[in-house]
Amino acid sequence: MIFVSLCLASALGWFVSSVAGGGSSLILIPIVGLMLGAAAIPPVVTIGCMFGNIERTFAYRQRINWQIIRWELPGALVGSILGAFTLTKLNLEWLSIIVALFLIVFGINSMIKKETKSFPVAAWYFLPGGFIYAFLSGIMGGAGPLLAPLYLNYGLEKEELLATQAMTRGTIHIVKIIAYAVFGVLTLPYLGYGVIIGIAAIPGNWLGQLVLEQMSERRFRQIMIFFIIISGFLILWQQQSALIHSTSGF
Repeated sequence: MIFVSLCLASALGWFVSSVAGGGSSLILIPIVGLMLGAAAIPPVVTIGCMFGNIERTFAYRQRINWQIIRWELPGALVGSILGAFTLTKLNLEWLSIIVALFLIVFGINSMIKKETKSFPVAAWYFLPGGFIYAFLSGIMGGAGPLLAPLYLNYGLEKEELLATQAMTRGTIHIVKIIAYAVFGVLTLPYLGYGVIIGIAAIPGNWLGQLVLEQMSERRFRQIMIFFIIISGFLILWQQQSALIHSTSGF
């Protein structure tokens, strides 16, 4: 039952992330937490997402924006190591709440304004952006479409966005897995579950690619913004215990 649930969640998550520009981890995180426990979320989701992003990178390899990669990867590599280390030392659930609120505000603002670009983005923005994403991803297992506002406002088209995002995230996840192993978070059973999720990502990526080919840039942006808002609320729901605890003090 665990294997079937994880495979179905992975296939669905990677299909949704193909047509919505990311967010597979937000579907995987609650399923992995329910089936394997909260401690399994960061290593298992990271391993599964590593395979899924490598598959996607290969599928869209000709559309990678290497200028963004050169800026994003250095910050992301440092952030992934620091995030994995922080996971073993501190409990920072409130960071997830900040991420969720940012996504909701950005998404709603974009829907109201209906502009192609809500704020200007230069290539160097991806250096701190990559660090922040990777750091939070190291703690949470995945940070959802946190960098989607940067990708959209930089002007990436749908396949270019998915290719560039997959390239950086695949690299980040490889570093995180090594860091989890070094810091004692990764176990052999977690590795096995992660590989299962990664293999199940193949049909989700394939089906998503077929649908994406028929989708216009305008429709892709609309779906992506809608999913950004939904992602924010999903993160809040996943962190409801921390949210209730923080508000109970007032």
